[in-house]
Amino acid sequence: MERDLDKDKQRFLLKLARDSIKYYLEKGKHIDVEAEEGVLKEKRGAFVTIKHNHQLRGCIGYPTPSYPLYKTIIEASVMAAAKDPRFLPVGKEEFPDIDIEISVLSVPKRIKDISEIEVGKHGIIISKGFHSGLLLPQVPMEYGWDLETYLRHGCLKAGLEEDAWKKGAEIEIFTAQVFSEGSSQ
Repeated sequence: MERDLDKDKQRFLLKLARDSIKYYLEKGKHIDVEAEEGVLKEKRGAFVTIKHNHQLRGCIGYPTPSYPLYKTIIEASVMAAAKDPRFLPVGKEEFPDIDIEISVLSVPKRIKDISEIEVGKHGIIISKGFHSGLLLPQVPMEYGWDLETYLRHGCLKAGLEEDAWKKGAEIEIFTAQVFSEGSSQ
């Protein structure tokens, strides 16, 4: 079941993400908490995005529903802050100034025609062989990309040729409920 999260659950998850990062920075291990709410215990895919001064600082998540949502957020928060290979780990000194955004995903669905993709509504996963790349639905909106540009960047993120989407790469789409510390107050 894929239900949207109300403002209270959004605030809980954002606080959990921030607390998870802080705990990891201070203790070097994952926070141990339990969620009582039913929807927070449902297995859901999710990504945590960290920005500092409006610049991407880390983004990691799980595209498929492997763990209860609250545990996915704990793990993705720490990974985005400390283990995104594109960035140095978030330092204690910059921690107070980071902004956290959470994207809770629907289950990805394979498509046969790119006309099924709505830019700004659908995230994409492009894969071929052992290569796979995911872009969240908000990414093309942040950069002003049209559909073809979005697909090209998905291919490049997967480590494929930019036109691999025309040459047999598999495309999956998903939606996301996106909220951030500024939007859930």
